[in-house]
Amino acid sequence: MHKIAHYDDMKALSAQIKAWGLDFGFQQVGISSIDLGQHGQHLQNWLDKGFHGDLAYMAAHGAKRWQPELLVENTQSIISVRMDYLTHKPAPRTVPHYPQQGVIARYALGRDYHKTLRKRLQKFAEKISLELGDRGYRAFVDSAPVLERAIAEQAGLGWIGKNTMLINKQAGSFFFLGELFTNLPLIADEPTSHHCGSCQACLTICPTQAIVAPYQLDARLCIAYLTIEYTGSIPEHLRPLIGNRIFGCDDCQLICPWNRYAQLSAEDDFKARHQLDQMSLLELFSWSENTYLAKTEGSPIRRIGYEGFMRNVAIGLGNAPKHPNIIQALNDKKEKVSNLVQEHIDWAINRQKSLS
Repeated sequence: MHKIAHYDDMKALSAQIKAWGLDFGFQQVGISSIDLGQHGQHLQNWLDKGFHGDLAYMAAHGAKRWQPELLVENTQSIISVRMDYLTHKPAPRTVPHYPQQGVIARYALGRDYHKTLRKRLQKFAEKISLELGDRGYRAFVDSAPVLERAIAEQAGLGWIGKNTMLINKQAGSFFFLGELFTNLPLIADEPTSHHCGSCQACLTICPTQAIVAPYQLDARLCIAYLTIEYTGSIPEHLRPLIGNRIFGCDDCQLICPWNRYAQLSAEDDFKARHQLDQMSLLELFSWSENTYLAKTEGSPIRRIGYEGFMRNVAIGLGNAPKHPNIIQALNDKKEKVSNLVQEHIDWAINRQKSLS
């Protein structure tokens, strides 16, 4: 506590902590109180509608999600950080169309961001401890029941847009978030005002119309949920709408006018590995399980497993422009995969045959 006395007041200390955060490579650092306002009720309303689908963890842990002091005892403030991840800036308000490629969400093309961000957050926490004395800090990156976008909004890092992503006027939405829970009574920042206005671009562009109303996402329809979180048979009526998106979907971000201000990252960890940003569906489908494991080592894509990956690529092949090589590849793989993947292969073969 004696080291804290070197600062004239808590406002100066809060500013100093933000400066340290920038030194560790975060593009912005903000501070939130532990009062998350109406966000807890918004979450409960979302759960009551069943919009979380099979995301059982979203319904678990009760009030810990919106009362941080229940998650980490003695929490008085939350330090929220964001880190840009784009290494190539897409054309503004444009969703590129490469029907022969397997489209992977841009956040997943490089190293698993959880590892990069958590390591950086831990060093940030150690710096604060070194300067101020040993106090309580807990770092989180998607690793606990934390309403990270609500906290970031409260900390002034942006506003939660109609697509439910956090949007920043100077940086768009292509960034990661992380949190440090602390028992320091820091000065909270003012929440950012909302700037979506009358724009409906994200609602209109969503391939599956998963954004059922402004600020309301039905995860059961969302391509990110279907291709990453959902492990079962993807409903047939949704398969054509998924197109060639094999891991996640960026459409609602790409079309957002604020992403013309998206910033590029200099982090090597976020650069595309193994040419995953330009890999053809046929090449991806030719991967054995061992190849898949080698190519996705240290990648977020590893989490869906070989079965989930092949299921998704099969759907992509079914939706690709008709070609005899595709039907041949699908038939060649059928006897080498699980029943789940076989089902999606059969669908893809029938769809290829039905295309003109």
